[in-house]
Amino acid sequence: MLFKLSLKNMKKSIKDYGIYFLTLVLGVAIFYMFNSIDGTQAMLKLSTSKQQIINLMIEMLGYVSVFIAVILGLLIVYANNFLINRRKKEFGIYMTLGMGKRQISKIILMETIFVGVISLIVGLVIGIFASQFMSIIVAKIFEADMSEFVFVFSKSACIKTFIYFTIMYLAVLLFNTFAISRYKLINLLNSNKKNEKISIKNPFLAILIFLIAINILKTAYLKVSTPSSVANSAKELLIPILMGIFGTVAVFWSLAGFILIIVQSIKKIYLKGTNIFILRQLNNKINTNVISISIICLMLFVTITILSSSLALKNTMQKDLIKMTPVDINLVKKANLGDSYEEYGELIQTTLEQREDSKVSIQETLQNNKVDINILKDIVEIPIYEIHDLTLEKFLGNKFKEIDAKYPHLIYSNPEKIIKISDYNKIARVYGMEEYSLKNDEYILICNFKNMADIRNKILENNNPIEIAGNIYKSKYKKCKDGYIEMSGSHTNTGIIVVPDETKLTEDIKAEKLLVANYNANTEEEKQNIEKIFVDDNSEFYKSLKEKGIKSIDGMTKILLIDSNVGMATIITFIAIYLGVVFLIASSAILALKQLTESSDNKQRYSILRKIGCDEKMINKSLFIHIGIFFIMPLILAIIHSIFGIKFALMVLSEIASSKELLPSIIVTIFVIGFIYGSYFLATYFGSKNVIKEE
Repeated sequence: MLFKLSLKNMKKSIKDYGIYFLTLVLGVAIFYMFNSIDGTQAMLKLSTSKQQIINLMIEMLGYVSVFIAVILGLLIVYANNFLINRRKKEFGIYMTLGMGKRQISKIILMETIFVGVISLIVGLVIGIFASQFMSIIVAKIFEADMSEFVFVFSKSACIKTFIYFTIMYLAVLLFNTFAISRYKLINLLNSNKKNEKISIKNPFLAILIFLIAINILKTAYLKVSTPSSVANSAKELLIPILMGIFGTVAVFWSLAGFILIIVQSIKKIYLKGTNIFILRQLNNKINTNVISISIICLMLFVTITILSSSLALKNTMQKDLIKMTPVDINLVKKANLGDSYEEYGELIQTTLEQREDSKVSIQETLQNNKVDINILKDIVEIPIYEIHDLTLEKFLGNKFKEIDAKYPHLIYSNPEKIIKISDYNKIARVYGMEEYSLKNDEYILICNFKNMADIRNKILENNNPIEIAGNIYKSKYKKCKDGYIEMSGSHTNTGIIVVPDETKLTEDIKAEKLLVANYNANTEEEKQNIEKIFVDDNSEFYKSLKEKGIKSIDGMTKILLIDSNVGMATIITFIAIYLGVVFLIASSAILALKQLTESSDNKQRYSILRKIGCDEKMINKSLFIHIGIFFIMPLILAIIHSIFGIKFALMVLSEIASSKELLPSIIVTIFVIGFIYGSYFLATYFGSKNVIKEE
């Protein structure tokens, strides 16, 4: 009997389960998709470095999935609570007819299992098919061989999805049992007669709070919009974050206090159609849901910001990598080592072999350690000098205190790197960069790290004379010139001073040697074979270095840079999309369920509208406007927040990249939000239409 009753209830309440079912299906599908990458990994032919990156991505997504499961679990409990509250009167009738709370709990148990099983099956089916597109995306990102591409099913992702969602449904069942046990018959029968307690706010106080909130948000926006905010610590950034949260709550709290009064003063709008009804309903809804609307707004803000900035990061890094990796390999070696040298704050003792090796060229080091130098071509090797008296602090001169106060986290005691103009031009020629010339008393500052370039440009405005080897040199240009000498996955050159060849740079101040070269190979396979010599710790080259105790040589290759940076950008993008989409679903579902609850509570009010002469077209229009404003309001403030959030993200991005490919990422973000948020809006509107038509 209870089984038949459960099925009958589900058929009767199918429109109530629409949003709940949609949320469950989307949650299951997305959860499976982002945990199915291990199946893709097994299918693709990948290099060792790419394999390691995908393994890291799978591990990171696994940790994120735990957090996602908690969010989805809370969302499912919240959505289920909506369904329970919608049926209080029904449960009251059951109890009046003699049904006990335990039997009611069994009915809900069966319904929850039915909906859970169906949504799990549908979600998995959608997720399995959608994950095929995910597999193709992963393959294209990592330029994998897709010759063995087949339909992928991830058994581990399926099991993980089943386990996580089973735990969520168990939590829902426990919540339902607890909720039913607390219900009293009188409250269940009169649930639809309870009115919300509306607190009327003083309009003058509300306007004052609104103005204060706007100023708080303005201050928070300014704090994260200045270049110095990027250098701030997490503790310092916490202040504008808290200001943003408080300002958001204050804006929505104050809106309900004066928006109705303002619209009432505009009679043409207030008295038109059903606007009186819409505005009063909306005013009451804002008044009683300040915290929830604020949370939804902040979740939408996080969604917009992380989706836009993460996609921009990936696009930017991929473009910059092409520019920043013009050759196949860079090798750097410490020069003129003594008994010890300092690296990353650690004092490292040297061996006799290491001290002797530091005096010879990198090419000799390669030949002395079982490397045929003929595997390389276009070889350029240059010395890099450091003068310990010429530090960043010394370079900044009388503006040091001003800049130190603004950027306290910079290291000012490091000596500046110096190279000769002919050596720089050799590198520039191989890299395809601009070459320069200098007079005997001039220098050029090469820098591509934007924030540091901005700092140095303030100093270079007055030609900033510096002393090197007893001679005074002035800057040829009033700004840093863009460039670098060592390959990197991002723009990390904080400054290199290029001086005339006549400058007396002695052997004792030679700090490093840099070798730039291409692989002498015609095919990708030949390049990979040479690559292993310099990146594999078990290669003959590194074994020989270890045997001699030589640790002062380091290197970076084009293949390794591209693989690691594309991989890291991909990991960040996947996690951002994962979090962003789940936050979007959560905020959309909460809004939808709240609006459906209100529509259910307002059935009698809509019935009164019919009685006073409003036709269905007018009622549906008023419902559409009401729901539309309720959905758009938190989205508008979230978009305003996002403008400054994205601006901050771009400033962080400028630390590692030159260009900001923002437009494509914004277009994708608009599409994702439009599709998911719009789907929930339409589902809410049509669901609410059905609710208010009920007799």
